[in-house]
Amino acid sequence: MFATVRRYEGIDASDKAELTKKVGESLAPRLSKLPGFSSYFLIDTGNGVMSSIGLFDTSTQAHESTRVASEWVRDEKLENILQNPPKVTEGEVIVHKMNGLVKA
Repeated sequence: MFATVRRYEGIDASDKAELTKKVGESLAPRLSKLPGFSSYFLIDTGNGVMSSIGLFDTSTQAHESTRVASEWVRDEKLENILQNPPKVTEGEVIVHKMNGLVKA
């Protein structure tokens, strides 16, 4: 499994609700259709910073998600909200633990 972490800085507090809505309505669905998609998280880390984590089967798929996210910013015309390019970190997930769900 491979992860892509994108850190967006300089987001105005007044834009967070719009950005969150757009991510949920259009970016997350777009990413979820990519081959190898496992999960996506958007995190409000405070002080004008939001980070995202995407999990994919391969390094190539994780890297592709960054291209898709960049394309999405242009498509949604979010350059005024996301004025600074994200700091992107990609790599192999070397430890992974989840609680299992019990289905009745």
